[in-house]
Parts: sequence; structure tokens; C-alpha cells
Amino acid sequence: MKKFIEEFKAFAVKGNVVDMAVGIVIGGAFSSIVTSLVKNIIMPTVSLLTGKVNLAELSYTLPIGETAEGQHIVLSYGAFLQSVVDFVLIAFSIFCVIKFISRFHKKQEEIPAPAEDPVPSNEEILLEEIRDILKNK
Repeated sequence: MKKFIEEFKAFAVKGNVVDMAVGIVIGGAFSSIVTSLVKNIIMPTVSLLTGKVNLAELSYTLPIGETAEGQHIVLSYGAFLQSVVDFVLIAFSIFCVIKFISRFHKKQEEIPAPAEDPVPSNEEILLEEIRDILKNK
């Protein structure tokens, strides 16, 4: 049991796990920001364009069937449309961030590594030998 706890501790303290946890927290906050953007700015603008219809409140009441409490069954497809817009905006935002980060990584990769001493050609070797012979005389 002690070994299991030590393995878990080593796993939990690794940088990747901590980075993932931070990403999840930031992602949750980002999701709420995008949801607010869609709910409070984009959907009212869309409803203005569609004749002041609030798309989030669109629904269809089924003419047949009732719940156990005697209420009609309502399909809230407007809320679904709002969730789709949320998803598209979040996916687009993440795509843009990943594209930006990958462009940054490409620029780092393009920086040439310091050149190592190239292997001298046969001519250079011969010239160095001649130089050394002349130095010794």
C-alpha cells in the first residue's frame, strides 16, 4: 500500500498533471466567458436580426403525451442552438490559440542551431599540412 501511495504521489506531483489541472480550471473559466458572450451578446444580436425572436427560448410542445405530473412534453431546441453556438465559439477560440502557439514553436525551430565545426575537405587538410611544414622550417 505504501508503494502505491508513493507512485500516486510521484504521478500527482509531475509537471504534466499540474499543467493539466491548471488547463482544466482555466478552460472552465473560459467556457463560462464564452457562454456569457453567446447568451448576452451574440444571441440577442441574432434575435434582433430574426425579428426580435429570442432563439434560446424557442421550443416545441408535443401535441401528444404528458409527463407524470400532467405537463406537456416540451422540446427546447432554442437552448440546443445556443449550446451549438457556444461549442463552435469555444472550438474556434481553441483552434486560434493552438494555431498561434504552433506558429511560435515553428519560429523557435527555425532558429538554426550553432554550427558545429564542419569536417574539413581534402584540400583544407592538405593546406593545413603545408602551413604546418612551412611553420616548422
